[in-house]
Amino acid sequence: MTLASDIPTSVILYAFGLTLFAGLSTGIGAAVAFFAKKTNTRLLSTALGFSAGVMIYVSMVEIFQASKTSLVSELGESRGYVVAVASFFGGIIISAIIDKLVPSGQNPHEQVAISEISDVQHSVKRQKDLYRMGIISALAIAIHNFPEGLATFFSAIEDPALGISVAIAVAIHNIPEGIAVSIPVYYSTENRKKAFFLSFLSGLAEPVGAIIGFLFLLPFFNGTTFGITFGIVAGIMVFISFDELLPTAEKYGEHHLAIYGLIAGMAVMAISLLLFM
Repeated sequence: MTLASDIPTSVILYAFGLTLFAGLSTGIGAAVAFFAKKTNTRLLSTALGFSAGVMIYVSMVEIFQASKTSLVSELGESRGYVVAVASFFGGIIISAIIDKLVPSGQNPHEQVAISEISDVQHSVKRQKDLYRMGIISALAIAIHNFPEGLATFFSAIEDPALGISVAIAVAIHNIPEGIAVSIPVYYSTENRKKAFFLSFLSGLAEPVGAIIGFLFLLPFFNGTTFGITFGIVAGIMVFISFDELLPTAEKYGEHHLAIYGLIAGMAVMAISLLLFM
């Protein structure tokens, strides 16, 4: 296990870079909403399922196991395993609490398909309400993205190859979030720049999460804090996968496409981990 004092500056900068990439992919969703006439829902559904498969597999097989190994070496077999499990479910509870902070009916993962843009434009007469929906969605997405930033950052710190896999998975699922922000803002203001900026800005919560982790968690890293942090990260990623990615994947396409994507994501993640053993 690498201690904070032993981590090269280049690795820290690399981890920040991956987190920034993952967060700002919300801008891709905004661009898609503006320039595509309709969504390839089958591809998006499969991609979201793929992202969930990557995150679930890497959480349970790699990140949780790293947490358990570190805690067992520090606290002993029985106590270390208990703390690892408690940390994992603690991460799930943290994510669930964050999810509850999102106002009812304004959850950013209730996506709007691009093919419905014209319907939204013509059916919503109160532009202030539509604009408010976009703003609240941006804030809600920022809340959700914060723990994702922690997950990406610490995954890259521990294993640069693992960090790439996590960053790509997070980036894929940030694309429809960008759509959720940009559509209501654009059709209430008719200002592409403003809609794109707010969508882009909501993704900055992920590098902010990385900065918080760097300032307040990394300086205290040892075997125990590493194990607890990674257990929490694994729980956060599993919750995100089951609460956000898979439901959104099914909303955009067929059930089987989401599952095929899920299995493909797990398989690709398994192969990539074997290649870097």
